[in-house]
Parts: sequence; C-alpha cells; structure tokens
Amino acid sequence: MEMQDKIKLALAALIVIAGVAGFYMIPEAHGLLRPAAFAASLVAGAGIVWLSRPGKDFVLYAQESVAEVKKVVWPSRKEAQQITLMVALFVFVLALFMWLVDSGLTWLVYDVLLGRG
Repeated sequence: MEMQDKIKLALAALIVIAGVAGFYMIPEAHGLLRPAAFAASLVAGAGIVWLSRPGKDFVLYAQESVAEVKKVVWPSRKEAQQITLMVALFVFVLALFMWLVDSGLTWLVYDVLLGRG
C-alpha cells in the first residue's frame, strides 16, 4: 500500500473519531445536530476511503459480488418446500436417535452398572 493511501485511511479514521467525539461533546439539547455530525463524519470518512486504492478495490469487489449473485439459480417454491421438509424430517430422526442413545446409556450406567433403580 502506498504512503498516500495510508495517509488517506488514517485521515478517514481521524474524521470518524472526531465525529464520535463530537457526538458526545454536543449537548443533547441540540437535538438532531449530534447524529447529523456523526453521520457527516461517516460520509466524509467513507468518501476519503473511496478515493484510496483499497477503497476502489472494495468497490470493484462489491460490484463483482453483485454480478455473481445475479448468476445464482434460486430454487422454485416447490423445491424449497421439499428441501425444508427433508431437513425437518432429518432433524426429527436425529433427535429421536439421540434420545434413544441417551436413554440407553442412562439405563446402562444407572440401572445396570450402578444398580440404582
């Protein structure tokens, strides 16, 4: 990362920190000024980050991610219902199996090995 980008990122961080500090330093009586100052610092910080190489790389990554999501083939309503039913059935069978194993081990340990009834 170039020195210019490091300076831009540090400046953006300082602006956001100043916005947070300003939020707490402005009296509550000023109403919307507090959140507006914080929001302005976030927008200014994001603008500075956007002008840096890492910011531009992030924007490109986000654009490519959106393009990839558009390529996804989503299941139909019927397919989604069938998959959901299969998952629910599997969870039920697994829960039943675990209950049987737990009950069997409890019986084995307490009734058979320890002789408690």
